[in-house]
Amino acid sequence: MVQEAALRRNCATLATVRARTGCKILLALKAFAMWRTFPLLRQYLDGICASGPFEARLGHEEFGGEVHVFAPAYSHHDIEELVAIADHLVFNSCAQWQRHRTRVQGGPRQIACGLRVNPEHSEAPVPQYSPCGPGSRLGIVRAQLDLAALAGISGLHFHALCEQNADALQRTLHAFEEKFGDLMPRMQWINFGGGHHITRADYDVDLLCRCIEQFRTRHGTQEIYLEPGEAVALNAGVLVASVLDVTYNTMPLAILDTSASAHMPDVLEMPYRPEIVGAGAPGEFTHTYRLGGLTCLAGDVIGDYSFAQPLRPGDRLVFLDMAHYSFVKTTMFNGVRHPALALEHDNGAVEIVRNFTYADFKQRLS
Repeated sequence: MVQEAALRRNCATLATVRARTGCKILLALKAFAMWRTFPLLRQYLDGICASGPFEARLGHEEFGGEVHVFAPAYSHHDIEELVAIADHLVFNSCAQWQRHRTRVQGGPRQIACGLRVNPEHSEAPVPQYSPCGPGSRLGIVRAQLDLAALAGISGLHFHALCEQNADALQRTLHAFEEKFGDLMPRMQWINFGGGHHITRADYDVDLLCRCIEQFRTRHGTQEIYLEPGEAVALNAGVLVASVLDVTYNTMPLAILDTSASAHMPDVLEMPYRPEIVGAGAPGEFTHTYRLGGLTCLAGDVIGDYSFAQPLRPGDRLVFLDMAHYSFVKTTMFNGVRHPALALEHDNGAVEIVRNFTYADFKQRLS
C-alpha cells in the first residue's frame, strides 16, 4: 500500500531543491512506476527518466513532462520507438551514438542527445550497485572517449551513487571534473544521475544545493538534472503479509504468503533486511523466527526477527519502506500470487488499484 501523503511529503522536499537551485528533477521509473500516482508527482517533478522503450512510453503517456532515456545499448527497433517520444537520449558508447545518430537526428522530433561517462570514482557501498567500479559496462571512461564523436552531443550524464548523501556527490563531482571538466564548455546540460537520498531525514540538502549552484557557476551550465527514484518513494509504502505456517528446524521458522525472491528481490540482491512493525533483531524480544517466503527456492528467506508474542497462522506482518524497487522488480516465479496494489489517499480512503490474477501469470508464458 502506497501513501499519497508520504509521496507528497517527499516531493515537497524535492521541489525545495528545484526552487533553490533551478535544477530539474526527474522520476526514475526503474525505482517507482505506479502510474496512478503520476498526477500527484507531476505537480512537483519535471518528467521521468526511463531505461528503455516501455518505461519511456509509460512516462510519455501517463506522466507528461520531459522523457529522458538511457540504456547500456539500443537496438534499431528501440530507436524507432524512442525517436517518437523521447526528449533526451543518452548513449553508453561513442559507437552507439554513431550507429544511431542519423536516425535520431532525422526523426520526427528534436531530441537532445548525450553521452553517459564514467568518472571511475566508486561511492556505492555494494559492488553490485557500483556503476563506476572496475569493469563496469556503464558509461564511457575517458580513455575510450572519441572527441570527434562529440559532434551533435549537447550533454553529459554520469551516475555513481546508491542511497547516499550529498558528500558522496561532492566527491563524485570532483572526480567528474578531473576527467571530463574540459568538455563542459561544449555542453548545454548535465545529468547528475540518481542515487541521491534527498528525502532521508539526515540528508544534507544544503550541501546538495551548494554542489549544484557551484557547479553551475564554474561551468555556466544552463540545465542540471537529477533523477532520483528512491527519494521520491522513500518510506511511502508498506507490504502487508500474513503468516501461513510455523515450523521448526534447529530454530522456529515462519512461512509467509509473500516472497523475498518474487516480491521484494532486493532483500536477496542488495542484500538488506527490511524493517517490520513491532519486530526486533534476533533475541531482542522473547520469540525469534526465521521468516521465509512461499516459493520453492531454498534461499527465499527474508531474515531473522524477534517478536514479543509467538507467531501464529493468520498473524499479519507489515514490512516498511516497500514502495520503491519492490513491485517494479517482482516476478511470478512458481506462479505465486502477487500482492494487490493499494493507494491510501490523502483523506485516508484506501483504493485497491490492481488485483493480480491467474490470467496475469498465464499470459506471460505463452
